[in-house]
Amino acid sequence: MGEPGESRRGPLKSAVPSNVVSPVRRCSRTACGRPAVATLTYVYADSTAVLGPLATYAEPHCYDLCAEHSERLTAPRGWEVVRLALDSGPPRPSGDDLEALANAVREAARPQERAAGAGGAPAHGDRDTHPMEVARRGHLRVLRSPDS
Repeated sequence: MGEPGESRRGPLKSAVPSNVVSPVRRCSRTACGRPAVATLTYVYADSTAVLGPLATYAEPHCYDLCAEHSERLTAPRGWEVVRLALDSGPPRPSGDDLEALANAVREAARPQERAAGAGGAPAHGDRDTHPMEVARRGHLRVLRSPDS
């Protein structure tokens, strides 16, 4: 055989050049190479599919979709699709994203009895303590845009 990395056909070539990595995230759908514009997340406990702006970071349990696939998205029978407004500009990281994630983790970790029990506000009073909240479905909240 000769030198390592050589075969009878000549030097081995990598299928993907390691020095060329696209910074653009691509659609998660098989055989679709278009740039992603939206992120799809499933909330199995609520039978809800949430389609929103492209997430700041790629998450392992979320799916990035191109414009065409995000428009054609359907959910299983009995499921609800929540479509959040998509940003037309490039994604901008925000400190609010990390804070919102931390708050959601804290809320999910809180036992249900303690969350609605003594010391805590009743579940229906949450809108009074969160003036930005517009609607709620399970543990998901829709917040009013800071611009409005």
